[in-house]
Amino acid sequence: MIPLTLLSRLQDKIEKECMKWANEGINIRYQIRATRVGYKAGALKEGLKHDYVKECEYVAIFDADFQPEPDFLRRAIPFLIHNPEIGLVQARWRFVNADECFLTRMQEMSLDYQFVIEQEGGSSIHSFFSFNGSGGIWRISAIDGAGGWNDRTTVEDMDLAVRAGLKGWKFVFVGDIEVKSELPSTFKAFRSQQHRWSCGPANLFRKMVTEIAKNKEVSIWTKFYIIYHFFFIRKIVGTMFTFFFYCMVLPLVSLMPEVDIPKWGAIVATFIIATINTIVATPRSIHLAVPWVLFENIMSFHKMKALFVGLFEAKRANEWVVTEKLGDALKNKSNEEPTTPKEPRRHNRFRERILVQELIIAVFLFACGCYGIFYGPDHYYIYLFPQAIFFAIAGFGLFGTILPSC
Repeated sequence: MIPLTLLSRLQDKIEKECMKWANEGINIRYQIRATRVGYKAGALKEGLKHDYVKECEYVAIFDADFQPEPDFLRRAIPFLIHNPEIGLVQARWRFVNADECFLTRMQEMSLDYQFVIEQEGGSSIHSFFSFNGSGGIWRISAIDGAGGWNDRTTVEDMDLAVRAGLKGWKFVFVGDIEVKSELPSTFKAFRSQQHRWSCGPANLFRKMVTEIAKNKEVSIWTKFYIIYHFFFIRKIVGTMFTFFFYCMVLPLVSLMPEVDIPKWGAIVATFIIATINTIVATPRSIHLAVPWVLFENIMSFHKMKALFVGLFEAKRANEWVVTEKLGDALKNKSNEEPTTPKEPRRHNRFRERILVQELIIAVFLFACGCYGIFYGPDHYYIYLFPQAIFFAIAGFGLFGTILPSC
């Protein structure tokens, strides 16, 4: 989190910059709100209530760590001006710290896959895809027509996109327009972000499935696509299948030689498909295709836990934790006021990083691999040992950048 003194200085700097442009005749305003009610959805809703918004047709949305190019609006707005049925233009994200560590490289590969395979592919065939929450421009009439921003889940961007899609609005993804952003560098911050990104869609599915099914403004095919393909398969079944099959079923099969699962379909095809996807989405990381699959299997465990929290609306279903970025953390430390030395922390930072559940899974996979060496005819240990190592690394919190304690 940003200290109040630093936040105040940043606000002053932004306000002065806005005043400078206003003095040069640019129609620009500096606006903040006093509370965090509704979090991001609340802020977006509040921002559209002001009188001067009535003069506007479009709203561009960026998170605090996003850096659009100077010609972003000039390149994106024509899609909306010349196509009145389009409600959203989504730009592609690029990452300024993708080469910082192994964790950020894995994130780049996953997000590039989402942009190139899912969103650009979906946009090219005019099928529904979701707003990413940043780096996009909305037509204000599309927002109003869909009912505005809603803070009932932690994925207000997806919530609005689904409702706008049900109203018949079209979305376009423009991969040539890029916006720079920063990836979370610590494993703790990344897990927190993934919890929100997995829990939110599951919780939204729980709350909207009936509304989507009863909608009379779109075709049965569109409703089927959103419910079955977008939510059920991609957001729920895909995550559950990844963890249960690769981290539970295959290890157990190695303990039961009488059960036969073709290695071609179980493992080889998976890594071939991952390699092809990497070539298409992130060709510079082709050598990391295998580690990427192993890492995604780990994250499927975290996502699955979040998924159940969202589906059953458990305690953390609406938890909103701002994702800490390394740039913020380092700036915070350099701008903090000098304070008196504090007492040494009782708990070792290394102990705080330990994730017991991941270590248990690592031991389970390792044990299954050892059994397979002596008794398993299918050689699944070739996969089980690397996967066990990755779970162990995650269990000791060694993925990502380790921030200094002082």
